[in-house]
Amino acid sequence: MPEPFQDGVETFELNAHDDHVFDSPYEAVSRSLIDSDSTLVGEEEVDVESASKARRVTPVPKLQVMTLCAVRIVDPISFTQLFPYVNAMMIDLHVTTHASRIGFYSGLVDSAFAISQLFSIYHWGKLSDRVGRRPVIFSSTLGIALCTTWFGISKTLWSALAARCVSGLLAGNIAVVHSTLGELSDVSNQAIIFPIYGMVWPLGGIIGPLIGGTFSHPDIRWPEHFDTEWFREHPYFLPCFICSALSFTAASFGHRFLEETHPLKRTARNPALNHSDKPIQGGFPADVTLQSRPQSTSIRTLLANPLIRALCFSGGALAFLSSAFDVVFVLFCFSPITSGGLSRPTDEIGYSLAVAGFTSVVLQLFLMPWLLRKFDLDSMYRLCMGLFPFIFVALPLLNLLARSGVSGDDVQVTVEWIKVALWSGIIVTLAMSRVAVLSFSFNLILVKESAPSPESLGSTNGLTQWFQCVARSVSPAFVSSMFALSVDRHLLGGYLWVIVMIGLSIGSNFVTANIPAARACSRHNRRISK
Repeated sequence: MPEPFQDGVETFELNAHDDHVFDSPYEAVSRSLIDSDSTLVGEEEVDVESASKARRVTPVPKLQVMTLCAVRIVDPISFTQLFPYVNAMMIDLHVTTHASRIGFYSGLVDSAFAISQLFSIYHWGKLSDRVGRRPVIFSSTLGIALCTTWFGISKTLWSALAARCVSGLLAGNIAVVHSTLGELSDVSNQAIIFPIYGMVWPLGGIIGPLIGGTFSHPDIRWPEHFDTEWFREHPYFLPCFICSALSFTAASFGHRFLEETHPLKRTARNPALNHSDKPIQGGFPADVTLQSRPQSTSIRTLLANPLIRALCFSGGALAFLSSAFDVVFVLFCFSPITSGGLSRPTDEIGYSLAVAGFTSVVLQLFLMPWLLRKFDLDSMYRLCMGLFPFIFVALPLLNLLARSGVSGDDVQVTVEWIKVALWSGIIVTLAMSRVAVLSFSFNLILVKESAPSPESLGSTNGLTQWFQCVARSVSPAFVSSMFALSVDRHLLGGYLWVIVMIGLSIGSNFVTANIPAARACSRHNRRISK
């Protein structure tokens, strides 16, 4: 007799196996789909494959995608433009007389943005499900523009922190932008749209520091034009003003050209957004009306869905690991070789990060579309996530290589062939890290396809992005503290932080491994509910 299986809010009936005890409900569902109900699964796969071949590729709404990318890029530009000068700004604000404490205050200013974002990102997404995507995107973008200018004219630490906090609260529209992207795409064209969108953040991460480093202290750099009392008193106003101007321009451009994509708020102005031959997100057929599927989008309801829960935890792990590597790589390169680092000068570190950002753009444009066409999402997501243990293993190996090239009292590598090998190792490590962060694009597509209903896509994206924001808030402090503790107390030869990060990376792979079975559960539930 079939046995009922209760999983969250979904009920399944599975054939009982007399000779096997399942380790988890996901294994039971997967085995049932493969063994007991293989005909059903086979038919579904054939139907999907046939439908995919029969349906022509939906034309890419080029203007819409370009406008969305223009709105999105202002976030990384505004977020990263202060990195080159934030330490100097803390000195100019006289926050402390101890040079060793400058890093604490600059880190506080950096983290204020991410911490504030935690309190708004889900609510922005849920608000967009009610009022539409456009109002939320434009109000948030204009708010970020004003706050960036506010930060540039700050004369006290408290004013700078307040500007960053308010900016973080307004920057929660990332979930709304992701929802809009999901509503602009379908299975037939996402291999084109998502790689283009995926290059926006690394590109903004390159432009932002260039603006901040180039236009700070303009009274010193270009005294013939900017040696005025205003710019002497506000040396960081110009880069902030430039970023604000870009934000205003993007908001104006978006207001003119970006169409509403929410299923219940669409207009007929853009037929490309109302194509009737594509399935609605989340696997709902086009002939099922939105009103016939009322869905609760509370946090409790979303987390009761095993697939969304797995994507939330997996996305959080991904954000934690990627942020940890970005922070520890700079710290690792800057630290002396005897302290477990590479003792590289700051200009070389900056060049390597710029090359890494450029590599991300290239991978998103050329590798990502090929991967989406040739391989399934689950496999590529797990493969990219599986690179993180090897990335963290590579760092102490580079330090051991650097130690072998130091002779006598030298503090730098002097052996030429070791220099070449060291830079080759750095390039390979950074390349692996850029391939690993392709996982963000895969996660974004999986979230789009897993939303309970089209009208709850904003809430679903808001929840998954909230988990990622939590991870980004704690990851930098955690990994830098672990690095300092390991080196100062010589724990495991100064490499305890590596063991910890490898362990966390392996643990994240176990979380990601639940996603294929959870997707099988979701597909089975939707099939039997029809």
